[in-house]
Order: sequence, then structure tokens, then C-alpha cells
Amino acid sequence: MLIETYFQQLRELIENCNVVQSFDFLPEKRDSNEGFIIGTIYFVDSSFLHLREFVYVETTIERGMYSYHYMDASNNLIFRYDNTRHHKKLNLPNYPHHKHDGSEENVISSNAPVLAEVLNEIATLLG
Repeated sequence: MLIETYFQQLRELIENCNVVQSFDFLPEKRDSNEGFIIGTIYFVDSSFLHLREFVYVETTIERGMYSYHYMDASNNLIFRYDNTRHHKKLNLPNYPHHKHDGSEENVISSNAPVLAEVLNEIATLLG
């Protein structure tokens, strides 16, 4: 897959999400199979999601780095998924993948979600 194809798939995923009001999406091509994405997605209740991915897509989609940081309209953290290599002392089963659930201090183990899963979780929260 070419990185432009991946960028387009993400753009279409966001555009087709019924709880999205608007978004800023800044993909940066590094080479034909590698890129960096940064963006913010704004939702119908004025909450928003900051996203970052460093991705390699030659044969499979490999995210070397990701962060999905979801906040309410008052800038309070609702959740954040990331694979930053901190919290090693917590012995999380899926380290370095983890979720900050409701606060920076409440760290739980998680799988590495993809953007579609994060958008589905937000849509469920928005009911």
C-alpha cells in the first residue's frame, strides 16, 4: 500500500463518522510507504480528539508511534491511548500499549487501537 492510500482511508473514515463535526488533518509523506499524521477531530458535543501516528504501510500497517488524546469541551481528559514507553513499572501486559482512562494517573493496559476503534468508542460515549 502507498502512504497516500492510507492517508485517504483515514480521511474517509473521519468524514464518514456521524459524530464528527469537523477536523484538521495534516499528513506528511516521508517516502512512498512511510508517513506522519497529526490532526484534531472535533465532535458534535464540542469534545475533540488529538491524534498522531507515525506509520509504515508497505505490506502491513505498522504504527511505530501513536497517540489518540480525547478531551471534553472544557479541556478535561476523557481518555488517551498511546504507546509511549513510560509506565514500565506498572508491568502492563501489553506494554508499551496503554490507556489513560479519565486522568493521567489512571493507566490501564490496552491493545493498540486503530482510529476506527477510537472513533467507535467516542460515538458510543456520545450515544
